[in-house]
Amino acid sequence: MRITGISTHVVGTPWRNLTYVLVHTDEGLTGVGETRMLGRTDALLGYVREAEAHHIRGSDPFAVEDLVRRMKYGDYGRAGEIVMSGIACVEMACWDIKGQALGVPVWQLLGGRVTDRVMAYANGWYTTERTPEAYHKAAQEVVARGYRALKIDPFGTGHFELDHQRTLYAVSLIEAVRDAVGPDTELMLEMHGRFSPATAVRLARELAPFRPAWLEEPVPPENLKALKKVADKVDLPVATGERIHDRIEFRELFEAQAADIIQPDLGHIGGILEARKLAATAETHYVLVAPHNVGGSVLTAASLQLAACTPNFKVLEHFNDFADAEITEVVRGAPYVDPETGCFAVSHAPGLGVEFDADAAAEFPQQPARFDLWAEGWEQRRPR
Repeated sequence: MRITGISTHVVGTPWRNLTYVLVHTDEGLTGVGETRMLGRTDALLGYVREAEAHHIRGSDPFAVEDLVRRMKYGDYGRAGEIVMSGIACVEMACWDIKGQALGVPVWQLLGGRVTDRVMAYANGWYTTERTPEAYHKAAQEVVARGYRALKIDPFGTGHFELDHQRTLYAVSLIEAVRDAVGPDTELMLEMHGRFSPATAVRLARELAPFRPAWLEEPVPPENLKALKKVADKVDLPVATGERIHDRIEFRELFEAQAADIIQPDLGHIGGILEARKLAATAETHYVLVAPHNVGGSVLTAASLQLAACTPNFKVLEHFNDFADAEITEVVRGAPYVDPETGCFAVSHAPGLGVEFDADAAAEFPQQPARFDLWAEGWEQRRPR
């Protein structure tokens, strides 16, 4: 079997564009991969078109390791977010093809499943007025849909510091959410790399009474010593990793023991097998895995393949019950959260277990998507 070419589709929303790459073969099988870019969609499309000519066309889709190696190292220069995201889309699609050809789900090819279901946590649910009352109501709706966990960034446009008044307001938001969801629901605290170590530590202590399940990206991702400074001073698990695009770059994070939970994005770190290798290394450091997952249903399906065969997998993020729920229409067999358990069921369908619908995708054309975490009202995900 050989790859004959690729086709690309962009599904647009006002704040994010989702890129789908279909990999076609001479035996009639087609696989699909997905990533979500912010402000770099056209650059990604340009890269995969060049990679198609240089590396992809004519390759054996079963030889995933070889194709990834050539795409990563066969063009002189260091692979960053765009290259690793392009690799991820093609890599996912190859696993999809391989699973279809062999009649098994991808997790069966990666060692077999260790779980039947995967816990989900909700994100994108607080696209509402930024008040305790509105957040209380929105959080109740999340729990009513069966979720046992949810995440929130309550810090507005905070950057390095957060003054006393804005701190009190952030605390009031978290207090309202905790009251709404009760004591048994996990509440993840997102900081989006906003703060200095001192501010992050202070805020973690202010919010400790509400028992956050983790403290996510408390400082900007470029300085691991700053992250360790936070980890050494708080009594909460620290999570990070969504903006690391090469598993090799996690080495220093593990050596410093600066995080308890890593959050690789399968759409940015080179795909399923790269993430599985990373998870195995994390396991040797007693670190859990909770992937960043703000894409659509193909990316969710790929993340669930990883979850099914990974012993140290914790929980999977899910946006599409709350933000842009209509985009699930572009994928047949889209994964969903069971309201009875708050979990995804592990698919036993061949490959990724989903099918891309190009006609449905055409109803959501690419947009000049914009997402600025430093702009007022960013949490509503409705850019001006």
